[in-house]
Amino acid sequence: MSPDRTASLSNFAFMALPNFTMIAFSNAVEVLRMANYLSGQTLYRWSVVSPDGGPVMASNGLAVETAPVSSLEQQPDVVFVCGGVDVQHSTTSAHLSELRRFARSGVALGSLCTGTYALARAGLLDGYACAIHWENMSALKEEFPGTRFLKELFVVDRDRITCTGGVAPLDMMLHLIAPRIGTPRVTQIAEQFIVEHVRDTSAQQRMPLVARLGSANKSLFEVIALMENNIEEPLSREELARLANMSQRQLQRLFREHLGMTPTHYYLTLRLRRARELLLQTDMSIMHITMACGFQSACHFSKSYRDAFGTAPTRERRKQVAPLARPTAAVLELHV
Repeated sequence: MSPDRTASLSNFAFMALPNFTMIAFSNAVEVLRMANYLSGQTLYRWSVVSPDGGPVMASNGLAVETAPVSSLEQQPDVVFVCGGVDVQHSTTSAHLSELRRFARSGVALGSLCTGTYALARAGLLDGYACAIHWENMSALKEEFPGTRFLKELFVVDRDRITCTGGVAPLDMMLHLIAPRIGTPRVTQIAEQFIVEHVRDTSAQQRMPLVARLGSANKSLFEVIALMENNIEEPLSREELARLANMSQRQLQRLFREHLGMTPTHYYLTLRLRRARELLLQTDMSIMHITMACGFQSACHFSKSYRDAFGTAPTRERRKQVAPLARPTAAVLELHV
């Protein structure tokens, strides 16, 4: 989606599927509400729709009132399908028909949580890259081979905006409205929601190993737990093997067979991920982070970080949302 089109988004519609996930829906809508509140004007409008209107029950037992799609007085700029549990049965032919009609009209289409399934089933993601909650990724890759399912929290590919569940829609919506309202206002919204770091399009969802490998790999999980509990003072390969009651050769084979890398490489990846979290979410100095993540020198840390993420730690630090220790003047005025 071009920056100009992203900046022009102002009229949002959310199509709630039965059993949709409330947290994903709420995080998306609340960003728009807060943008209006802080600006003191109606920058954004939104509506909640379904094919026939009426209440739609979320997976937590709460219902939202929806308007019939046909009752919309103005065509929205973008429609987000809000999915949740049992999305295959919740997606009806009426939903698919309305989504296809929006697509023919040139409306941008998006999804929250498992809503990506509805777009794919409607044939509206063929040739697109998209995001969906990690629990559904493997199955949908098989069912929709013409669509690229990525691990990112959210994906913007031309006129398709797809997002995983949970709190990720908050990051996505902040990304979408930033071209119109500017970074300072995005920072203020983040402050209101006690968000220390706004994640961008490069952020990936963490897929639990048990979901990828199954629960039978108990020995592997034990070794990884040892690694996670010893970040500041990394254990040697010999120590890991001894504590896990296996030979170093067995340890090597276990990681190569299930993760496609050596234990040393995986351990380094864990430490670098921890370092990235600290860089983006805390005010710790880079030297302190270097030591906290088990690196012996800043030079070694910087090189390893650049090899892994394509940027230096000092440049990564600049991606932080403006420090939250001092409220901005605009926020102070609103609370006086």
